[in-house]
Amino acid sequence: MDEPIPVTRDVDWGTAKLMPDVDRARAWLLTVNGAPQSYVDLDEPTHLEFEYAQRVAHVLDTAAEPGRPLDVLHLGGGALTLPRYLAATRPGSRQRVVEADRGLIALVGEHLPLPEGAGIEVLAADAREALEASPAASADVVVADVFGGSRVPAHLTSVEYAHAAARVLRPGGRYAANLADGAPFTFLRAQVATFSAAFAHVCLIAEAPMLRGRRFGNAVLVASHTELPLDVLARRAAGDAFPARVEHGAALARFTGGAAAVHDAEAVPSPEPPGGSFSVG
Repeated sequence: MDEPIPVTRDVDWGTAKLMPDVDRARAWLLTVNGAPQSYVDLDEPTHLEFEYAQRVAHVLDTAAEPGRPLDVLHLGGGALTLPRYLAATRPGSRQRVVEADRGLIALVGEHLPLPEGAGIEVLAADAREALEASPAASADVVVADVFGGSRVPAHLTSVEYAHAAARVLRPGGRYAANLADGAPFTFLRAQVATFSAAFAHVCLIAEAPMLRGRRFGNAVLVASHTELPLDVLARRAAGDAFPARVEHGAALARFTGGAAAVHDAEAVPSPEPPGGSFSVG
């Protein structure tokens, strides 16, 4: 069998690369403009290489009893890591994936095709526009993993956007977003305040050193109108290869520190990672 070789292609928002993993036969890392976007193992879709993906998977795993199909809206597609995971763990799920980069959709479709009958529809559109066009109470989970380069776009950080996500979720549904920030956490604190203005329950899942301000990193924000399974999420996050904790309640309020919710008029992208924190080759 021929050894897989890297693929480089110009896409709508820059240069995408698919790089094979030498340790796993049909596994690939996707980068865009040097920033890691996705990791996919075509033979083992439940293998999640990135820590943030594992944390979002905990949210998906606890959204309903094991194996029950879910209706999920994914904002941001990349190489479709989490949609593939959910199709494997909850067969029969109906998933819509919104990805703005048509060139990236074509690249992934050509080199990392979805299995037959995966139940995954990929739509080329802006995430906010697709969210606002989605029917009310149509999703059990909304997953947001949208980065322009290494930054979350400003129009996906506001109270208006959070209310749009809340409208699309069913009663008891959950929103989970991959965010990135570092001390003094101006962006992340504002995001907690923003989603607290639209949802009754909010928590953050992240590694303790990141939350203490020791390094720039990812945090998964989870929001719902109903109580979250905090104990289960905490146990799962603590058991990861890179253990994380679940910040909620009074501790999360202290972290937020009186930050104000952000509206469309003053929304800004997440900060640029210092020194190319997330860059690869």
